[in-house]
Amino acid sequence: MYTSFFGLRENPFNLTPDPRYLFLSPYHKKALDHLLYGINERKGFIAITGGVGTGKTTLCRELLNHLDGSTKSALILNSFLSDVEILESINHEFGIEMPPGNKSKKDHIDALNHFLLKNFTKGGNALLLIDEAQNLSNAVLEQIRMISNLETEKEKLIQIVLVGQSELKTLLSSPSMRQLNERITVRYDLSPLDFKDLKAYLKHRLVVAGSQGTPEFTKGALKKIYGHSGGNPRRINAVCDRALLIAYSKDENTVSPRIVKEAIRDISGEPDIDLFQTGWFRRTVKSPAFLMILLIILVGLIGWNLKEGLVASVSNQKTIAAPAPRSIQAKSLTLKENPGKPKKSPANPKENPAGPNEDPDALYLDQKTSLAGLFNLFAREAMKDSSNIERNLGLVSFQLAPKYYTAFKRPFRIRQAEHIFLAKGSPRYLLIREMTPDGAIALDGQGNDHKVSKDFILRDWGENVSWLYPGKKQNIHLARGTSSPGVFRLQETLSEMGYSIEPTGVYNDQTFNEVKNFQRSLGLKPDGIVGPKTMALLYQMYK
Repeated sequence: MYTSFFGLRENPFNLTPDPRYLFLSPYHKKALDHLLYGINERKGFIAITGGVGTGKTTLCRELLNHLDGSTKSALILNSFLSDVEILESINHEFGIEMPPGNKSKKDHIDALNHFLLKNFTKGGNALLLIDEAQNLSNAVLEQIRMISNLETEKEKLIQIVLVGQSELKTLLSSPSMRQLNERITVRYDLSPLDFKDLKAYLKHRLVVAGSQGTPEFTKGALKKIYGHSGGNPRRINAVCDRALLIAYSKDENTVSPRIVKEAIRDISGEPDIDLFQTGWFRRTVKSPAFLMILLIILVGLIGWNLKEGLVASVSNQKTIAAPAPRSIQAKSLTLKENPGKPKKSPANPKENPAGPNEDPDALYLDQKTSLAGLFNLFAREAMKDSSNIERNLGLVSFQLAPKYYTAFKRPFRIRQAEHIFLAKGSPRYLLIREMTPDGAIALDGQGNDHKVSKDFILRDWGENVSWLYPGKKQNIHLARGTSSPGVFRLQETLSEMGYSIEPTGVYNDQTFNEVKNFQRSLGLKPDGIVGPKTMALLYQMYK
């Protein structure tokens, strides 16, 4: 539909495994080199694994184009076969003619052996390529192992390539597959694209489709594409195809982050509704009925996890006295309001409560009220970001020196200094909705906004700072050597905070060192591993 609009001959982002569109990233090139090496050197068994949509099938098609005329090939795409059916399929692919009538396994193996010996005497090679090999049964895998026994005293008559998803590695490592697994001498696990290769990948596919320079993808669009796809070619193709359709419908030649965001929402099936912007929700947030429901939910959540500190493992009891990190300094410079566009607020904040007509201590709330306020503020954000709904919500607490709070991007509360609240009998909290250049916006017990100065915040600072953190249901750790969308977002976050790091999606040495710097500056154990503690702080400092 959009091809003529962009001057393309065909759709550049079809999901079919067309070898013309294979982009040889460093990982795909290594995989192809492993395959050609194993086949040309007659290594017998070769295993290529990778995640869903990483381009394994397209790589298989491209491999066949690299074979010379002396190599006969048999490509098996249907892996749901019995041990007899696999033999029938192999012989059929090699063009081996069998006499009519029922044939036993021995008949098929004898015919295959005869073909392979004849091919070998002519100086030829033979390749059996099985895609989606993770679906093969143990009986079929054992039959394939028996086929590999067809050999001369010095050479393998047939080279067998097993291509499959990551589950294939688990299958081959099982005790029952030990004999087959030990015969595999060439292996390669195919990784997704790095972020630095994404632009070249899109350009390659567009050029093959006939592009003369349009459409263009902005850098912000590339970041959103990679953040969604994690470098997985199939996901990249799906979101880019939808993005081009949206750009065509808007009569635009450039794919922007806004278009990519809409494309991701379309292919993910998310509703295009922002309840927070509707008048109904704004009225409901302030209504007594809504607050009652919120408090009911709050009571349940408190029963599940009332104790301050990150659930089970995230609480940090060290008081930080280290100098402010360069990340904080860099971000503090950006905390300036745009004078032409004043920040919107649900209510006009009152002036600094230190005036003669107001009691400053009225802003210090008890534990239940401040916690209810945190949940209320979190609920507003959750309506904008539905990804938080599928996570485990917990209250995190850190001991932080006051110089760090200026980098906070999400609602939080500050516990009053211990010597003050002990004198009054119970802990009191200052609830902060957002930071401003000269202080912050604090909420009172009725949810009204009040402008407070930095001096007011620091006057009774107790170092205990807490906020709500929607952590993942599994304790996911990012460490050196991993590659994922989470790594890309981590790198992007640290880069925005002023750390010297380039988003690639791969947890390299540079990322490891900068994560250690971040952890060290905030009093965490500088192990370079991004676990729940580090994630909770990054969540608060980047939005």
